[in-house]
Amino acid sequence: MVEFFSQYPPIVQALLASLFTWGMTALGAAGVFLSKEIPKKLLNSMLGFAAGVMIAASFFSLLLPAIEVTEETGTIAPWIPAVTGFLLGGFSLWGIDKVLPHLHIGQEEAEGASSNLSRSFLLVLAITLHNIPEGLAVGVAFGAAGVHSDPEYIAAALSIAIGMGIQNFPEGLAVSAPLRGEGFSRGKSFFWGQFSGLMEPIGAVIGAAAVMLVQPILPYALAFAAGAMMFVVSEELIPEAEADGSDLPTLWLLIGFAVMMALDVGLG
Repeated sequence: MVEFFSQYPPIVQALLASLFTWGMTALGAAGVFLSKEIPKKLLNSMLGFAAGVMIAASFFSLLLPAIEVTEETGTIAPWIPAVTGFLLGGFSLWGIDKVLPHLHIGQEEAEGASSNLSRSFLLVLAITLHNIPEGLAVGVAFGAAGVHSDPEYIAAALSIAIGMGIQNFPEGLAVSAPLRGEGFSRGKSFFWGQFSGLMEPIGAVIGAAAVMLVQPILPYALAFAAGAMMFVVSEELIPEAEADGSDLPTLWLLIGFAVMMALDVGLG
């Protein structure tokens, strides 16, 4: 797989990988064709798994490489870009969260700016917001591979893409299932479920292009994506997964973390 991706420029690599992550979102959204109602415990467990994957990816695939890249230059304290980028990423998502109208799963009141948009569209916007840092993470990782021209970096980027794809499956279902429950047809529920993942290819291309054009931002960009993902995990995934008070989402979070850690170590 590394050899296949190596023949393409980093931006194309990022696009191809993010199309896979979008495809996994669509596959999850297709669950509405099998059942009208998805058990709440199952959905929450899947969200817990997604949170575990994102936490592990933030640390092993983004923050650690950000520190390592800085150490290689030897021109600045290695923790400065990681801390700066991490906080910028988290606070940037916080700012978007305050402005963009959206509705989290299981909530009655929308967040962000006041809007007359329907509940269903606000729910789609929430997951779309969630997918921005995931796309950036994939794109920045492939941008790093282009900067270093090292197959190991491509393998690490692929591990992020695979991890994001795995956890996108429950995210697609997390959009389509509530829409189906609110009376949408299976076709419309699927359409909006997969639509929420289209932000990832856009974010991936932007992330890869930014790193390739301005190479010194690489460690900051890696950490930025990590901070943005951690904001999503804390603000959205964990609260939604734990809404019913069950321990299952926590156990699945541990499993998700272990799976992503194994992917990163095994491939990267």
